[in-house]
Amino acid sequence: MKQILCFLMFLFSALTVWSQADSSSITFKYNGFVDSYHALRSQSPNDWMSSRTRLRSELTVDKGNTSMFVSFNAIYNSILEDKTGLFLREAFFRYNTEKWDLKVGRQIITWGVADGIRVTDLVSPMDYTEFLAQDYDDIRIPENGFRLKYLHPKFNVEGVFIPVAEFFQLPLSAENPWSVMSSITMPYSLNMNDIPAKKLSNAEFGGRISFFLSGIDVSLSALHTWNKMPVINKSLSVNSDSLYMKAHYERLDMIGADMSVPLGKFVIRAEVAAYLGELQELDMPVNLDATIRKNTYNGLLGLDFYPGNDWTVMVQYYHKYISDYDEIISVKKNSGLVTFNISKKLLQTTMTLSSFTYYDITYNSFYNRTSVDYALTDQIHLTGGYDWFHGEKGSFAMYKNNSEYFVKFKYSF
Repeated sequence: MKQILCFLMFLFSALTVWSQADSSSITFKYNGFVDSYHALRSQSPNDWMSSRTRLRSELTVDKGNTSMFVSFNAIYNSILEDKTGLFLREAFFRYNTEKWDLKVGRQIITWGVADGIRVTDLVSPMDYTEFLAQDYDDIRIPENGFRLKYLHPKFNVEGVFIPVAEFFQLPLSAENPWSVMSSITMPYSLNMNDIPAKKLSNAEFGGRISFFLSGIDVSLSALHTWNKMPVINKSLSVNSDSLYMKAHYERLDMIGADMSVPLGKFVIRAEVAAYLGELQELDMPVNLDATIRKNTYNGLLGLDFYPGNDWTVMVQYYHKYISDYDEIISVKKNSGLVTFNISKKLLQTTMTLSSFTYYDITYNSFYNRTSVDYALTDQIHLTGGYDWFHGEKGSFAMYKNNSEYFVKFKYSF
């Protein structure tokens, strides 16, 4: 926190000097929001799953072709004490002209056209501290890097370079109701120290070219990265009374493409990607240092329907295929996931009813969030709803006892 406070003091001093130099050509914009989120488990012991309040501050400074953006969160979390504090979210400068757009610093980079599913969108990792029971934009973790775009009316070319990779944040502590270790009933140890060294040879880089054609947008992408979600090997002790675990990270190359086609009241979206050398999770027990990498092929097809009268319906199907399959791999050779999102605006668009579902076809499990959002004013939103987890196998089944009621209050400024 001291480092962030020092940074903010330096930033304020620098901006003061900059603005005094030529105050007529510089513009400042300060905005953000305050939100308070609380969730209660819907079954015994009816404990609080989440209780947190946050101030998000965002500052944008523009001067000619250059700009700067800084955002940070000041959070008080009653459940997870290590999540209380002042946290820098994004901080970057930007230089843009008619043909070039350069962004340098801590930033969120998004690729692809999928909604809530990662296919080619592998640059920025995810924060699973509360799994998916939080806004999707809040789940993304910014990365410290460089992004350069060449702009043309009919196409864009984008290059990214990340000197030091960021990785998924997983809930591991016993105090967290969303801990991925909650189902383990025996003593265990977890080694998370295999994170790649911070050196040039471990940097990430990639590129994307997007074409804006008549009636269709198409993008091609490639990325030299890592499996940012750790693969954890598990092994039992000699007496089978303890569990040993070790997290692994390996290089991953991605080649992908996506497209979006509007057709009247419909929008068709498609996204495909080949993951070359993707690290696979292995069945227990296994040698803690054993790893298997396979080429996998991932595809998504989505359909958005806007029938009018403030209705929106969105459906996606995602499929993953593991080539040269080995029976020791813990997941199936073919796996499928469906998402369904329906929303309706009421009361002159001040109220929004919505329901979003992830359905795991492979293991017949699902996660559904149904909510009501009411705009009390243009600045104040009140939201309430229910998160429902169901299943006996798969990632959603892990949280089958975590179904919860939630409320959120948000003031934007």
